[in-house]
Amino acid sequence: MGRVAGIFIAAEKEGPLEPRDEAKAVPGRGLEGDRYFAKAGTYSKTDGPHREVTFIESEAIAAAERDEKITIRPELTRRNILTEGVALNHLVGREFRVGELRFRGIRLCEPCRHMESLSGVAGARKALVHRGGLRAQVLDEGLLRVGDEVRTDP
Repeated sequence: MGRVAGIFIAAEKEGPLEPRDEAKAVPGRGLEGDRYFAKAGTYSKTDGPHREVTFIESEAIAAAERDEKITIRPELTRRNILTEGVALNHLVGREFRVGELRFRGIRLCEPCRHMESLSGVAGARKALVHRGGLRAQVLDEGLLRVGDEVRTDP
């Protein structure tokens, strides 16, 4: 079992992701207040459950620093939820819980040039390939909080 180590929301397209202690998750929309919730994100034209919420492992960020010698703060990865102690790649196609809420892993969230450009961290894309996180669908409405348990037994 893992836990939520951080929650990040960007109110506008290409805007900075700001840390939150909690966020309201809404099925079909994502995290209230986030650019993709408002259909205002860079990639909002390709709508669908894969745009609702993104997760990244704190361990992946640490591995990027260890293996590629780059430092990237969690919010610069452009992912909404930072986890600790859970292998996100294994959740593709599976339901899982964060606190009392259910999510479904849709696909990996591979890093792109746009993320690297906005982060200002040269090499971030390469460092996060295959460990850039998880795109997930929100299945239940409710509050998500820093410290919530992430469980793979739905």
